[in-house]
Amino acid sequence: MQFNFDSSEPLYLQVAKQIENAIFVGSFEAGEQVPSTTEISRDFQINPATVLKGMNILVSDGLIQKKRGRGMFVLEDAQEKIRAKRKDEFFQDYILKMVIEAKSLGLDQDTIISLVERGFKQK
Repeated sequence: MQFNFDSSEPLYLQVAKQIENAIFVGSFEAGEQVPSTTEISRDFQINPATVLKGMNILVSDGLIQKKRGRGMFVLEDAQEKIRAKRKDEFFQDYILKMVIEAKSLGLDQDTIISLVERGFKQK
């Protein structure tokens, strides 16, 4: 994990995003324990309350679960929930903006599709 202490993004959101990404790429698999609040706060010199706030976002998003006295564990469907969330964000952040710009340029759906196909062919 890497944290940017100079970023305008709050640390608790960085904690949540770092753990979420680790779950998404398979660094933490379903049923596996994630590092404790104490471990993260100690290793990265972050206030434990800040780390806990980030972890609680993941709990409320249904990605990890608290097991009293044992720690936080990745839920079975966490990776799929993250994939669905990211697909929706991709649609909102890229596709809708692309369609609006395409319409302003007078491009029709077939032209957009051919441009996307051309993009897939390039590296």
